[in-house]
Amino acid sequence: MMPDFDYPEGAIPIDPDEAGGLLLTHITTRGELDRWEQDNIVEALTWLDRTVPTVILNEQFVKELHRRMFANVWKWAGHFRRTDRNIGCPWHLISIDLSNLCDDAALWIELQEYPPDEIAIRFHHRLVLIHPFPNGNGRHARLMTDLLLENILNCSRFTWGSEDLSRTGDTGQRYIAALHAADKYNYEPLRKFVRT
Repeated sequence: MMPDFDYPEGAIPIDPDEAGGLLLTHITTRGELDRWEQDNIVEALTWLDRTVPTVILNEQFVKELHRRMFANVWKWAGHFRRTDRNIGCPWHLISIDLSNLCDDAALWIELQEYPPDEIAIRFHHRLVLIHPFPNGNGRHARLMTDLLLENILNCSRFTWGSEDLSRTGDTGQRYIAALHAADKYNYEPLRKFVRT
């Protein structure tokens, strides 16, 4: 059984059933979990630097990126959640909602519906809303968004408030507040946040 970690404000605790998927049973603190997850994410970033993927707007890539980011830590890395949460679509609609998001983003790009940053902001917000995985959704959605910007839209990555968003603090609170504003179709706080 996974220890009862102290989650940062705005973080969604891992479902007790999914907590059994922790591969590293020696982990006892949130700090240890964060360190191991970050080490795994560094491996994923190395893979991305070698492969430079451009076909990313599909379920297969979304899952593969999550798997690469967390497979050394979680058995269910790269698999959609199988429980409902207080955020996210019902778990049985994840695949459908994700497919709709990817199709919408491809259309926004093809039709130049919005400027590149706006496409990325809207993509990010909807991916967070879907909340496809048991854990790591924010980090995964930010990396997916940066890949969209860099590899498809030929723009620089977002700065995401220029701080580590996995920690509690003002930057994380501003990010959560900006996402909540976007829930009400006010994208301006998120637009400002991602380039600060």
